[in-house]
Amino acid sequence: MTITTDMIKALREKSGAGMMDCKKALAENGGDLDKAMNWLREKGIASAAKKSGRIAAEGIVDAYIHAGGRIGVLVEVNIETDFAARNEDFRTFVRDVAMQVAAMNPKWISKEEVPAEILEAEKAVIRSQALNEGKPEKVVDRIVEGRIAKFYTDHCLLEQVFIRDDAKTIGSLLKEKIAVIGENISVRRFARYEMGEGIQKREENFADEVMKQVGT
Repeated sequence: MTITTDMIKALREKSGAGMMDCKKALAENGGDLDKAMNWLREKGIASAAKKSGRIAAEGIVDAYIHAGGRIGVLVEVNIETDFAARNEDFRTFVRDVAMQVAAMNPKWISKEEVPAEILEAEKAVIRSQALNEGKPEKVVDRIVEGRIAKFYTDHCLLEQVFIRDDAKTIGSLLKEKIAVIGENISVRRFARYEMGEGIQKREENFADEVMKQVGT
């Protein structure tokens, strides 16, 4: 069954979930709105979306130092109450976020944070590459869309594949934690420091090293 924009919009208004989550829910349930809504609830996505507008002003700042002190990360993750900030699930999530930043070196938290000028410049480069590859003009827009999605996956924390479980993104993991803990959670900011950054040195695959350390 074809999933239309109107169907996605109707489910989004009903559930508060994101467009991609709504599209997947409808696809998994043959376009049935009620079944798709139940699917979102079972996954904890609908409840997480409803909590996303609530203010999260408590939380913790955590630090992760890669073995040998070669990479250091500071991350601030917020939650609604100081009680929930002591929750072990929440603290584990914060530590996972810090390790993700160490391993995958994202530039921004979400795709909404990517500056417009950077995004437009990236699109222009991708469009030129596609045309130089001999791709027909009529398919170039789809190519740009696909490669920009990859750009987001590479550079935006919430879009990145979780280093401990490649079936999840950090964004989907965040929604799971919101559903389990019952409070809104937001990754507010992070800083990543790499020893010798900016100094010419031999290439190191820090992502592989961090993932080996966490047992993945």
